Amino acid sequence: MNGTLIRKATATDADRLNQALQQLSADLGETHRAGTEDLVTHGFGDNPAFFALVAERGNVFEGVLIASPVFSTSLGGAGLYVSDLWVSRLARGQGLGPRLLQAALVQAPSAWCIRFLKLAVHNHNIEARRFYARLGFEDLPDETVLSLKGVALESLRKRS
Repeated sequence: MNGTLIRKATATDADRLNQALQQLSADLGETHRAGTEDLVTHGFGDNPAFFALVAERGNVFEGVLIASPVFSTSLGGAGLYVSDLWVSRLARGQGLGPRLLQAALVQAPSAWCIRFLKLAVHNHNIEARRFYARLGFEDLPDETVLSLKGVALESLRKRS
């Protein structure tokens, strides 16, 4: 992937970052609800909830990654939760995905002392599951990913 530069995204990248993430959502058959303003607010403000990496050749994004810190008492340290990893169809199979994951480890603040990467992959996305397995990611059969959102989240927020 000569000529492809991986760097930390800035607020000026938010629109193109969102376009890449829209393509990821389309590739997965998901609804894309985040907008450019959401990325700016949550990723590039005073207290960002995530950091993003972009892989670009010239002015074209060939891949993007979004990661957030996570802490595990059972693993005894900090990790990165990779919520989004996308590589364009034209750039797939050239090692860009592993390069983005490696760059996330480098770009994370050194004080975090990253001990693990964690991510979720759709059960139906066989190609992605194979990709992650080749890198050494393991299924966690004793864990189930749960989510609380919408009315249930608001109900919990309002509890006294």
